[in-house]
Amino acid sequence: MGWIILVGLSLLVFGGLLWLGKLPRVVYELTGAALLLGIAGYAWQGQPGMAGVSVQPAEQANSFDDSTVGSRNEMGERFGSAREWLVFSDSLNRSGKHGAAANYLRNGVKEHPEDPDLWVGLGNALVVHADGVITPAAQFAFQKAADISPEHPGPPFFLGLAFAQSGKIDQARAIWSELLERAPENATWKVDLESRLAALEKMQPSLPTPPETPPSN
Repeated sequence: MGWIILVGLSLLVFGGLLWLGKLPRVVYELTGAALLLGIAGYAWQGQPGMAGVSVQPAEQANSFDDSTVGSRNEMGERFGSAREWLVFSDSLNRSGKHGAAANYLRNGVKEHPEDPDLWVGLGNALVVHADGVITPAAQFAFQKAADISPEHPGPPFFLGLAFAQSGKIDQARAIWSELLERAPENATWKVDLESRLAALEKMQPSLPTPPETPPSN
């Protein structure tokens, strides 16, 4: 099929040059020779039977979890300067542009370095960019948010979530357990945290405390 198309296009081009260009005999002989040379080159190196290759986009929307947006909203990011930055970053992540989302929030924390919600958002974006794996840069962002606002539940919650996604269940359990202990009774996010801790227990039950060895006489 490829050869038929090639020869047909060559004849079409040659005929068009003769009809529209009104070329003299010497010129169309050279033109015909050039077309034949092109066909010969294709016959030598072309592989019309080779299957096509599907090129995947560099980034895909496969590691962004929209449920984290709801959790983030419950923990303080409903108003203030962080919202517009985080909403746009979320849209970039949904379209698979994870690197752009992280870079956008890097600019956000440069402009608002004392906003803990932006630092939490940056940590989350870096985890998504790393396909769910927590990185030193993400840990730094979460810690920076905690340093700015020690009572903010967002930094430990999302740090624990990043550890859980990375398979570091013990670290996630320890962070979330401590957060649950100091959670206000009326906190809207407390039920969600309790269910996540219960899910961790099903995945990897905590080790029982070994019995104390009685003192030897």
